[in-house]
Amino acid sequence: MTTAISVKNLGKQYRIGAAQTKFKYGMLREVLVDAAMTPVRIYRSLTGKGARGITNTSSFWALKDISFDLEEGKVLGIVGRNGAGKSTLLKILSRVTEPTLGTVTVRGRVGSLLEVGTGFHPELTGRENIFMNGAILGMKNAEIESKFDEIVDFSEVSQFIDTPVKRYSSGMYLRLAFAVAAHLEPEILVVDEVLAVGDAEFQKKCLGKMGDVAQQGRTVLFVSHNMSAILRLTQEALVLNKGQLIMRGPTQEAVDFYLSSGQTQAGERIWDADEIPASSQPFTPINLKIKNKIGKVVDVVRSTEPVTVEFEYQLDAPITGLRIGFYLSTMRGEYVLTSFDTDAPEMFDQFDSRKAGRYISRAEIPADIFNEGRYSIGVNASSFGVRRYFMDENAIAFNVDISGAPGTQWPEPRVGPVRPRLNWKIEKIDK
Repeated sequence: MTTAISVKNLGKQYRIGAAQTKFKYGMLREVLVDAAMTPVRIYRSLTGKGARGITNTSSFWALKDISFDLEEGKVLGIVGRNGAGKSTLLKILSRVTEPTLGTVTVRGRVGSLLEVGTGFHPELTGRENIFMNGAILGMKNAEIESKFDEIVDFSEVSQFIDTPVKRYSSGMYLRLAFAVAAHLEPEILVVDEVLAVGDAEFQKKCLGKMGDVAQQGRTVLFVSHNMSAILRLTQEALVLNKGQLIMRGPTQEAVDFYLSSGQTQAGERIWDADEIPASSQPFTPINLKIKNKIGKVVDVVRSTEPVTVEFEYQLDAPITGLRIGFYLSTMRGEYVLTSFDTDAPEMFDQFDSRKAGRYISRAEIPADIFNEGRYSIGVNASSFGVRRYFMDENAIAFNVDISGAPGTQWPEPRVGPVRPRLNWKIEKIDK
């Protein structure tokens, strides 16, 4: 079978603390000024007179010695913690950035959905961006026009298709970007975890479309923290850890390996600096703890006792509309529940605006909720409809002991992630 993607000894090194830039989209005059100032910056660096806006620099390897081949028509999942190098790998495969070391060989047109904002020009309308993306893929106008109505219908932005995309909300932007990537029929589709930006209904719609793409025999690379989506859509998976490929195997084996090896065993998660993206600012996660009913940090909780989830974080500047949430799921990625610290109206009113400082958001899960097994908790810090500051969908895991739980007098296991103590009554109605 023909190889669609071949990666050999791939490495990507980034510099930390490089010159700060004021403009997201450079104009010609800014490029010319920057070029003219280059000799001055070199002179100042050689004489020890650092230019204003330049910080001390160091480097780190986002990817190191990655090698794998992917055959045409295969669907490959990529999993790993924040900072593992997943997105960097996809950017290199999509030719958004160049590798520092190694080689990448790609056969066929690549359609990519990496992060909201990649691949679209903000000043162009939705219609113009669709045609521009098609042209980049090497498609003729007639081919793009044949797909145009289908793209617009899927994206649900027909009312704004002739509006510059810089005026789109993040949700509108995402819907159109995914519709373009999935419908312009590239031989290789690369999708990052940006689907988390969309609402639940749209996520389901996107996953269904990706399943259709995979069944059509096209090659797909899919990054997600949603293990159920990885299990459903992919045949094989790579596990990355701190820029290195630590496992490749059938998806079920790779997911089990990732979930069992990547979780803390002590009931507490502390984030290292390299696990926190710069885009999280001014929000900084500090730690996440699982506590039993007497306040002790534990890895095993009793089903018959309440459990406390405690998330500590730092705000370096005030944030309006911040909400802290956690996602409880099984180790197979099946969601059990989601809760936010401002769900209650009185909490929403009191903490609508949070000043700079250190905080703890704490939630108690009542007794008689969990069935036997191991569960995962992910955390989220966001302003609803505005911005997501930080997200770690597999932050910490814990085990549940069901001693004394309802029905333990029966030997067979109970199916399902919850084991509530329901109020049953038995009434004899005949005499």
